[in-house]
Amino acid sequence: MDLKIINNVYFVGIGGIGMSALARYFIAEGKSVAGYDRTPTDITRALEELGAAIHFEDGIDKIPEAYLDSSNTLVVYTPAIPKGHLEFNYFKDQGFEVLKRSVVLGEITKNTFCLAVAGTHGKTTTTSILGHLLYECNVPVTAFLGGVSENYNSNFILKGTDVTVVEADEFDRSFLTLSPDMAGLTSMEPDHLDIYGEPEELEKSFIEFTKKLKPNGKLFVKNGLPIDGITYGIEDDSDYSAQNIKIINGSYEFDVKTPNGTLSDFRFDLPGRHNLSNALMALAMSVEYGIPHQQLAKALASYKGVKRRFTYQIKTDNLVFIDDYAHHPGEVDAVHQAVREMYPEKKVLAVFQPHLYSRTRDFADDFAKSLAQFDQIILLDIYPARELPMEGITSEWLLEKIENDHKKLVEKSELISEVLASDAPVILTIGAGDIGEQVKFIKQALELEDKL
Repeated sequence: MDLKIINNVYFVGIGGIGMSALARYFIAEGKSVAGYDRTPTDITRALEELGAAIHFEDGIDKIPEAYLDSSNTLVVYTPAIPKGHLEFNYFKDQGFEVLKRSVVLGEITKNTFCLAVAGTHGKTTTTSILGHLLYECNVPVTAFLGGVSENYNSNFILKGTDVTVVEADEFDRSFLTLSPDMAGLTSMEPDHLDIYGEPEELEKSFIEFTKKLKPNGKLFVKNGLPIDGITYGIEDDSDYSAQNIKIINGSYEFDVKTPNGTLSDFRFDLPGRHNLSNALMALAMSVEYGIPHQQLAKALASYKGVKRRFTYQIKTDNLVFIDDYAHHPGEVDAVHQAVREMYPEKKVLAVFQPHLYSRTRDFADDFAKSLAQFDQIILLDIYPARELPMEGITSEWLLEKIENDHKKLVEKSELISEVLASDAPVILTIGAGDIGEQVKFIKQALELEDKL
């Protein structure tokens, strides 16, 4: 289907982070956009304000009439949609062009200069830094993000359509639809084993992705990964390396050694070596794209982060409350490193909600080790997302594996009172489920307590 000639785009699962970025793109292109999702959220409300017609009940009679014409309607769906979905099956049975989100993204990027970021961790932050750098340096860019950027309060950045920046998602191998001019690989740790089965299959998929580069394309890889490319790393011998790192007023200040000399005086406000590494990849890709050093340094200093990626909710001398999306043991370790680097002498409470039964089962021992590093741990029940319960895989089972005397399994209804009872001056909420919905209530309760 020629995307230029269609009038209507209908999204089955419009509220997803990747789907909603595509919806914003088509709205910006002047298309009529509508869709279904299970529940209203801040994302669906923002899309409705832009003119999208959205409903929350699966029913063919709910689809606006204009979108029932198969000759000028494209239907985009997310793999998270259940098999028995009425609307999805109707569109398929009636011969509509029904495409997975990743295929549509691949079509959009095909005729642009595409920069794609892949990896088990770090891709959302890296993509948003890269999109911000190009935007601030006046590159005609469209960026599709897997999270909500604090700078733009959106998961979509638009300054033109010559260049696209995309998050290349390994979940269900959807990144194999892309054909980038530049690609980055942040990490290749095992994840999504419910899809891949074995870690080796995931690694194969990443290697296949690197072969999707256009002729003469450039591949950027974190130093130490078993793939050849332009390397980046921290205080090492990479092609692009962060050097002379200092922490000043909670920000990193550093220089970047490049193949053509050293670029000095960069400032970056996000805590954690993992975030510094993400910034370094974005800088390396931007330098290779051809953006001058001074412009890049200024743009990086104005970067504010991605919502739920080490996001400060409260930051006072007496109390710090941080929320993070970490849902893999490697990500929990990265959050721990960041919080210890910023608050080395303070007691830390981690509230963790495991995400998926299969991920909890596959990485239980690693999760136990990662969580045991915090001073106090509150564990919530497993967030099932797309899965049914698995016998014996519970938060209680995970809790027993954590070697720490200050640990507790807590019902969501008791969470706020348990957080308030803690004497830890640094509080973290961690997880990819609906724990994010609890953050505002925890924040309100902490602020109220602080005022009393």
